Amino acid sequence: MQSMGMRSDETTRPLSEEALLQGYRPPPGTVDEMMGPEGRPRPLWQGFLSSIAQLSDKELAVRCGRADQYLRDSGVFYRVYGEDAAQDRGWPLSHIPVLIDEAEWTRLSKGIIQRADLLEAVLQDIYGDNKLVGEGHIPPSLIAGSPEYLRPLVGVKPVGGHFLHFCAFELGRGPDGQWWVLGDRTQAPSGAGFALENRVATVRAFNDIHADMNVHRIAGFFRDFRDALEDMRPRHDDRVVIMTPGQHNETYYEHAYIARYLGFTLLEGEDITVVDREVRVRTVSGLRPISVLWRRLDAAYMDPLELNPTSQLGTPGMVDAVRQGNVAIVNALGAGLMENRALAAFLPAICSRLLGEEPVLPSIATWWCGQPGERDHVIGNLDHMMVGPALSSRLHFEDVANTLAGASLTGAERDALIARIRNKGAGLVSQEVVTLSTTPVFQDGRLKPRPVSMRVFAARTQHGWTVMPGGFARVGSSADVSAIAMQRGGQAADVWIVSPGPVDSSLSLLSDHGTDSPRRLSGLLPSRAADNLFWLGRYVERAEDMMRILRAYHARLAEAVSPDTPLLNHSRRYMDMIGIAPQPALPEGLIRTLEASIRSASHIRDRFSPDGWSALDDLAVQTRQSMRLTSDGDEAVRALTVLLRQLAGFSGLIHENMYRFTGWRFLEMGRFLERALHMTRLLTHMTQDGLPPSALDMVVEIGDSVITHRRRYKVGTARNSVLALMVLDARNPRSVVFQLDNIRQEFGHLPPGLKQPGHQAPMREMMRLHTHLAIRDPEDIDHDFLIELSRDLAHFSNLLTREYFR
Repeated sequence: MQSMGMRSDETTRPLSEEALLQGYRPPPGTVDEMMGPEGRPRPLWQGFLSSIAQLSDKELAVRCGRADQYLRDSGVFYRVYGEDAAQDRGWPLSHIPVLIDEAEWTRLSKGIIQRADLLEAVLQDIYGDNKLVGEGHIPPSLIAGSPEYLRPLVGVKPVGGHFLHFCAFELGRGPDGQWWVLGDRTQAPSGAGFALENRVATVRAFNDIHADMNVHRIAGFFRDFRDALEDMRPRHDDRVVIMTPGQHNETYYEHAYIARYLGFTLLEGEDITVVDREVRVRTVSGLRPISVLWRRLDAAYMDPLELNPTSQLGTPGMVDAVRQGNVAIVNALGAGLMENRALAAFLPAICSRLLGEEPVLPSIATWWCGQPGERDHVIGNLDHMMVGPALSSRLHFEDVANTLAGASLTGAERDALIARIRNKGAGLVSQEVVTLSTTPVFQDGRLKPRPVSMRVFAARTQHGWTVMPGGFARVGSSADVSAIAMQRGGQAADVWIVSPGPVDSSLSLLSDHGTDSPRRLSGLLPSRAADNLFWLGRYVERAEDMMRILRAYHARLAEAVSPDTPLLNHSRRYMDMIGIAPQPALPEGLIRTLEASIRSASHIRDRFSPDGWSALDDLAVQTRQSMRLTSDGDEAVRALTVLLRQLAGFSGLIHENMYRFTGWRFLEMGRFLERALHMTRLLTHMTQDGLPPSALDMVVEIGDSVITHRRRYKVGTARNSVLALMVLDARNPRSVVFQLDNIRQEFGHLPPGLKQPGHQAPMREMMRLHTHLAIRDPEDIDHDFLIELSRDLAHFSNLLTREYFR
């Protein structure tokens, strides 16, 4: 993240406005959001600057650090795609918000609503009567050639009659002070969740200033949209879900965050199926209907049968379900057509044709190079143009690889582009180079101007469009306008809409229905989510088992004269079997197991608390760091003890705070099953004939039962006493029978809908295993019995997977 930096002469004395603004010089010919043309701060910013100036460098650094710490603790990230692989980056917050006056925002909101209505009207026409093309208002090739024009949806009326329900618009302020639309986002707009996180983080830094400045709250916007989605359901018990491409998408964090914030279930394509032209979700209790689906992936990938046949992200039959009116999709399939940059050249005339009025918010000047006059204009003014693919949805600042700025071209490059415009102009669009306004950022202890654009959001409700009173600003990392994109080092800033008088501070996500509001439906548990919770429990328990074995091994290695004693050799063979060869002291197998647990948790980020996620991620990072620094013997014992305590903290956090919903049962069953398997396999290996008696001591130590054994048996470890304690003792939380008893109890807590006749095979197998074990005496447990028990436990896991997760 961009550091605000501090001067070398840092003191605890308050800053002054003069010091803050020293050297603050916006580029010539630009509007600055904070500084007026006369070189003094605008009145809107005066209160904010005065408050900041009362803080010392140190106080300011602490406040900004508080915001950054919140983002780290919450796990906020975005994904950067490089040549080799994608990397997750921490969220780059620019701590200084962008301030907009309420009166100006009211005018902007009017233009945003008009723009949303215009795009809706165009979509209605193109997928309906198609008069705009027929009358010559839109060139046919811009529609027919667009990959976002979905022919299977032509003539299909969306459920509820609207194509657009949630839109985003890129806005920039030009040198004349006018706001311009730089781009429309109608496909699957992202950023609203990040706007919410920006707000929370910025308020952490400036909570007192925020409270004093009458800043409009944004929670009401999300509440209204949530209620609008629920109102779209034909029946009260139908479900609203959010569909994501999955954890590898660059904005997956936002998908999970919004799902958790709004209380909707987050699904991937594999969670959904279409049966009898109706959309269903695969849950652990069978198929359940979906009536409203908020998609966060491009429409072409929604159905491999009728759209993109290579898609592995969507659900076969989705288009047919839409055609039959059995599911409402937000935004409707085909709505991404309006992101076509070339259409901006024709929207002013279309606005007059369809709405009977001029645009309140103009588009950035755009020319489609498929028309002779426009071609000549672009060629004649190439130094002031950016040229890119006509059907691209991203021209300004984002699709840099496919966009050429005329002023930056060499003579040969310029000639080649002119030839391309003349010969293949229909495939190109040109937009005027934008000189964006600037906004202040902290850098090296001073405020500095940087170019800024703003993404704003509109949502359809029962009462029409509502506009989020704020947004998500993107601020350049340098004076270069192209560096404004997040993928190129840009930062994110909160947008404060400032009122001259008090605002309603009681706005929240809570419904206005009061105490009489109907009870929300219990959450769906998709089979994939249950599967990942089950394996999360297994991986976390497996990591603990590995740590305990490694600690016991290194404790004995530290005391041994030679590493080639029979017990150490036998222990190494077992560790090799389970993938943790004890060299280095913290082996790669342990790291891989912790990372596997993180992968399982990442599939269910909407169901996982930020504290739990941070604790698990911190543990993996700590283990990786310790791996490089830890040597064998005593040092390894100390490091593993610290890691075990951290893991116990994570387990305690989950146990104490996680809601006891159905998913919790599967997580617990995974943990109990892994512990039973671990102990069974360990005993199979460590109770063989011919091993030194100290092998049994090691088993009891790994099983965290040393004190219990001493108190119960008053003698040294013997084979029968160890088997009695570690296999058959129902009061020992580390024994095999204790785990089986708990798995039976978790089955008993499953909702009635899960206990269908077809789902009883795992329960019957567990009851058989528990009874088979409970009637045994230690003398009955030999090597073959333990091998059979291990196989039976693995078979139970397969039954559980087949009955609930597949």
